[in-house]
Amino acid sequence: MKKKDLEHYRKLLLNMKSKILNGGVLTSNQDLTVSPEDLPDDADLANTTINQQVTFNIRQRELDKIRSIEEALYRIDQGSYGKCDDCDETIGAKRLERQPWATLCITHAEEREREYDQYSKSA
Repeated sequence: MKKKDLEHYRKLLLNMKSKILNGGVLTSNQDLTVSPEDLPDDADLANTTINQQVTFNIRQRELDKIRSIEEALYRIDQGSYGKCDDCDETIGAKRLERQPWATLCITHAEEREREYDQYSKSA
């Protein structure tokens, strides 16, 4: 991959990381605190619990994305960025623009997704 392209993807990854870190999702405590007056009955408790779980899931997804971004930045530094982990072919530019932390070409990403779907249905 050309140096110019690598710098473009580095900027893209750093911008995405910055948006996550500055977006407030990781620092907001709004859904995580519960006061006694917010829980007058079981329905309110259930609603609060659901809201907390949604918040935890969103945070986990964002943390996973940051981890993937960090790994992609590492691959740029190591010279292995943009190569599919399964076949070592170049990952398409269109895919990297949409998901610059991608580690699989579209063919292998779809293959893994099908395998996951089959596993999920059989479990």
